[in-house]
Amino acid sequence: MVVSSVRDTGMNGGGEKLFKAISSDTRLSILERLSEGDTHISALARELGISVPVAARHVKVLEEAELVERKKLGNLHMIGIKLSNIYSFMDHFAENRKLEVEQGTTLLEALKSVAAVEVRKMGDRVKVVSTDGEEGFYVYEVDGKFSDRTVDEYVFCEDVVVEWKKLIPITKKRLFVNIKR
Repeated sequence: MVVSSVRDTGMNGGGEKLFKAISSDTRLSILERLSEGDTHISALARELGISVPVAARHVKVLEEAELVERKKLGNLHMIGIKLSNIYSFMDHFAENRKLEVEQGTTLLEALKSVAAVEVRKMGDRVKVVSTDGEEGFYVYEVDGKFSDRTVDEYVFCEDVVVEWKKLIPITKKRLFVNIKR
């Protein structure tokens, strides 16, 4: 049984374009700025102290690596970061472990053999609340699919790839719900 924590992300940017894109301090500054929100090229150039044509060339390299996307609003070109591709790129640097276990071993037992894992019983379910000292909410995928079983319920019966992930909160929607009175 093999347990690992990385897979092919399917990102189309290619390694060469990707590494070219992140090899420049200016492009890294652009990505850092875009992590705060979309902006237009002229504002980006002004903030970084470079000319608009230079900013546009750097943005083009980032676009070719699929790390940013351009949205045209009339004559205005808004640039935004493609977080899913940034995360996919970062997955390439995830720690990989190969592990052999007996058939019938639970995911929790496998995890404990490669990491310091803290669990807490919440209701009738066991939840991992810390991995290697990092507290947070953790989920896992087996062969690219989420499981509805907890880590102590998931039992290995065949060779699989497990991806262990800490969820980082990102607010996508905020609902203000009022009850009709």
